[in-house]
Amino acid sequence: MTDLEIASKATLRPIQEIASKLKIDADSLEFYGKYKAKLPLSLINEGKLYDSKLILVSAISPTPAGEGKTTTSIGLTEGLNRIGKKTTVVLREPSLGPVFGMKGGATGGGYSQVIPMEDINLHFTGDFAAIERAHNLLSALIDNNIQSKKRNLNLDPRTITWKRVMDMNDRSLRHIIVGLGGTTMGIPRETGFDITAASEIMAILCLSKNLKDLKERMGNIFIGYTFDKKPIYARDLNAHGAMAVLMKDAIKPNLVQTLEGNAAIIHGGPFANIAQGTNSVIATKMGMSLSEYVVTEAGFGFDLGAEKFFDIKCRSAGLNPNAVVLVATVRALKYHGGKPVKELNQPDPEAVRKGVENLEKHLENIAQFGVPAVVAINKFTLDTDEELEIIRAACAAKGVKAVLSDHWGQGGAGAEELAKHVANLADGFSGKFNPMYDLVDTVEGKIEAIATRIYGAKAVEYSSKAKSDLKKITNLGLEGLPICVAKTQKSLSDNPDLIGRPRDFVVTVREIEIAAGAGFLVPITGDMMRMPGLPSEPAAEHIDIDENGLITGLF
Repeated sequence: MTDLEIASKATLRPIQEIASKLKIDADSLEFYGKYKAKLPLSLINEGKLYDSKLILVSAISPTPAGEGKTTTSIGLTEGLNRIGKKTTVVLREPSLGPVFGMKGGATGGGYSQVIPMEDINLHFTGDFAAIERAHNLLSALIDNNIQSKKRNLNLDPRTITWKRVMDMNDRSLRHIIVGLGGTTMGIPRETGFDITAASEIMAILCLSKNLKDLKERMGNIFIGYTFDKKPIYARDLNAHGAMAVLMKDAIKPNLVQTLEGNAAIIHGGPFANIAQGTNSVIATKMGMSLSEYVVTEAGFGFDLGAEKFFDIKCRSAGLNPNAVVLVATVRALKYHGGKPVKELNQPDPEAVRKGVENLEKHLENIAQFGVPAVVAINKFTLDTDEELEIIRAACAAKGVKAVLSDHWGQGGAGAEELAKHVANLADGFSGKFNPMYDLVDTVEGKIEAIATRIYGAKAVEYSSKAKSDLKKITNLGLEGLPICVAKTQKSLSDNPDLIGRPRDFVVTVREIEIAAGAGFLVPITGDMMRMPGLPSEPAAEHIDIDENGLITGLF
């Protein structure tokens, strides 16, 4: 059966029944139908956080073959609950861009899914819509102020960095001109759209402590300069109050369930290749307040989501993960070994042997953070014993155990061995992770640390635009912010064609965006775009609904 068929045949439990497993009274829930609810922030207990074990699921560099981080996160959660560990999975919300584009949804797969799958993958509880509205309200206020004669801040339109956003892949909106049509239509200027997952409002939501902190961060959003070079922030437009009003419900995490009836908290959805790639601090702390173990995920490979998870999210929120699960598949390693996508179902131990270099580099990166790791081999039916043994041996040489897991095919029962090993790792570690850089380092020093230590680059080069951005950052006094690199997910380098473990490459920083509200800087490397385009055959062309409301083609 397809993922959608499996999900549609599941017996959904009333959400208050799921909440009761976490000892949440039904009166505390804000219901969105029978099977979804929002959780009040009052359930977060800072004193209980250190009694809970935080487990991060990451992966090798993504390939067209897929690795299955979300599926593994859910399956591991089912497995941990099966062995008697009270566990909640905390995930990001899916974006409609990938759902209707190429990557698909983000609710897991096979018998390791969160449900109701259709709702979560589509509009869910409206969080993305609220983020869009808040973001675009600021855009409208900016253009209105340029046009206004009463409260005009003297904004120089050429310096405005704030764009608009929408939750869809649409390359034609990357660069646009607004304000055409005459004096009543606004002031013409160049701007564009980013995808909602790349919105600074999304980043702010995922890093905020509470509504007060969210509103303050929104006020700190950098917009541009006046004609006399004075920096302008969202608070100068008195925009942050109304923006926060639009976010009053979106700031609350969402409670749903797994196929096996365990609790799942889903909140926020930044991409890891163009943003920080992890769910909200609020959702993670909520899970840790209510469970003995929390399994969470960082997007794309360890070089992207996981590095940002440690250096941005955990540092900001004071979190210390107890274990890392690195997901790999035989198929993906064959791809990194140079085998064509169409031939990945064919046994090829030599391709696995070559591709395992990518896995080894990610294990080295985890070791640099000082947190114990296990490799989860996401099982496929055509994997051979010889191919699996190559992976096990490579991991053993790095002092890491590799565990074969069939959570996709068997749900929690197929992940029990993985769950036991992960629980032992997490229970045995109570130390603190090692950040990749100090916040007092120069911006160039922080970027170089990530590029050389995590990606394996030999050097970093800056375009003239990036050098100008560095001066702007210094003048604004923002050198102390952490770094959130925008980089291709397809390679450890900034060149998507360099698979496996590239060496002796140079990372090129094209420009550096300032996310003062979120509290980080965004170096954009290579050809990265913050508004994706649709593939030649979008998934949307195969999604349909019949007269009875039955959805097909969603995955």
